Amino acid sequence: MGGGLSVAAVAEPESLLDLVPARRGHFEYESGHHGDLWLDLDTLLLRPRRLQPYVSQLAHQVALHGLEVVCGPLVGGAFVAHSVAAELDVGFCYSVRRDGVYELPGAFGPAVTGRRVAGVDDVVNAGSAVLGTAAAVRAAGGVLTSVGALLALGDSATAVGAAATVPFEHLAAMPTALWTVTDCPLCAAGDPLDPPPS
Repeated sequence: MGGGLSVAAVAEPESLLDLVPARRGHFEYESGHHGDLWLDLDTLLLRPRRLQPYVSQLAHQVALHGLEVVCGPLVGGAFVAHSVAAELDVGFCYSVRRDGVYELPGAFGPAVTGRRVAGVDDVVNAGSAVLGTAAAVRAAGGVLTSVGALLALGDSATAVGAAATVPFEHLAAMPTALWTVTDCPLCAAGDPLDPPPS
C-alpha cells in the first residue's frame, strides 16, 4: 500500500492497515463512483480484540463532541458503531439501505429523537453510507454531533464532515483515487470493472 498515511498518535498505522487487505483494480462502489482500490472490510471484524484499541480511540474522539447514541450503517459500520457505543456505555442503533436511501428501523426512531447522536462507519470513501446514516438520524429527530470512521480514503473523505456540517473524526487517512463514471480514466482506457472480491 502506498505512502502518505497519517494516523492518530495512539494507533500504529501499519497494524490498523494490516487488518484490512487491499486489492488494486477497477471497482464500482456503493456510491456509484469508480476507484482503483478495494478493501476487504469484513476482515476488520474477524479479530475484535485486535480492533479494540482503534475502536477505543475513535470512541474517545467522537465523545469529545458529546453524544448519547452511536448509529452506524449496516453492515460493517454498524458493528464498529456498536463497539464504540459499548466502549462509551451509550445507546446504539443502526441504519439500513432500502432503495438507495438509508433509514432507521422503526424501533430506533424514538431512541434517537431529541438525542445527541454520532454517526460512525468503518471506512469512508465517498461517504454515501455515513452521510445517509446522518440524514436518517436527522430525519428521525436526532441531533447529529459528529461523524467518524476508522479510516478515511482519498480527498473526498475529508469533505464528509463539511457535507454533514459536523466534525469528521477518523484515525487514519490513506490517499486513493475516486472518480465519477464520466471522469473515470480506467473506463476511458477501456479497462473493465473488476468484480468485488467475494
